[in-house]
Amino acid sequence: MNVANLQLEGLLMAIASINNSLVHKGILSIDEIDTALRKAEASLVGDERLYEDMSPSNRDAVCFPIRLLQLANNSQSETEVPPFSELAKMVGQTKGLYNDQK
Repeated sequence: MNVANLQLEGLLMAIASINNSLVHKGILSIDEIDTALRKAEASLVGDERLYEDMSPSNRDAVCFPIRLLQLANNSQSETEVPPFSELAKMVGQTKGLYNDQK
């Protein structure tokens, strides 16, 4: 596996863990984090470059970290976040098609 992929995996899980702590300390709610992540994805997906210059698989790659963090946020328990492998599988199972993929 590419070292950069491992580094990104670690970074994503660190952010998911921080989000979990923010929720359980009452600083942010699950809904507030979800809204922030949805806005981030909408901003990316709304970018013309994403649709004109990228293949659907590249668009998914750009959105993958946000989608993984959304699932981690919505699947968290009182003390932990699901493992990366489980979250990555869930991203693949829940992703929809883009408007140009019909």
